[in-house]
Amino acid sequence: MNTTVNTPVITADGLLKNWQGHRGLSRRVLEAFPEKELFEFSIGGMRTYAQLAGEMLGLASAGINGIVTGKWETRPEWNPFSETLAIKTKAEFLAAWDSVTEQINELWPQIPAEHFNETVNAYGLYSNTVTNTIVYLSDNEVHHRGQGYVYLRALGIEPPAFWER
Repeated sequence: MNTTVNTPVITADGLLKNWQGHRGLSRRVLEAFPEKELFEFSIGGMRTYAQLAGEMLGLASAGINGIVTGKWETRPEWNPFSETLAIKTKAEFLAAWDSVTEQINELWPQIPAEHFNETVNAYGLYSNTVTNTIVYLSDNEVHHRGQGYVYLRALGIEPPAFWER
């Protein structure tokens, strides 16, 4: 007899640890970029890593805010849907990254356990459960971090070990 058992395979704390592990690695990729290349280097018409990191930053901030408060917004300079990049230096990026990490850590405990399985309309665009929205945020970050790895290697820079989260 083949029955499906609805057994959780990851806890809320485990999901947060996984997401923050990816965010920590993405921060180390950001740190590895030389200042000029962070904002100017691209391959094949792809966005610069500053633009990609800006998207990751804004999605994470607006994402945790939306999950907890229902308001899918972030600071204007971190708007993931903006055409212009408000952050102008690597130091500003790193400080913003750390600020969003703190924001996630502060808001996470406010997510009620039952909310993880509820459907939300993320950013007013994507209908999914809270858990799957968080997984999407992590997947999006992994995808863009991979582009950063390609850029760093093309620049002759050894990227951080991808397995060290």
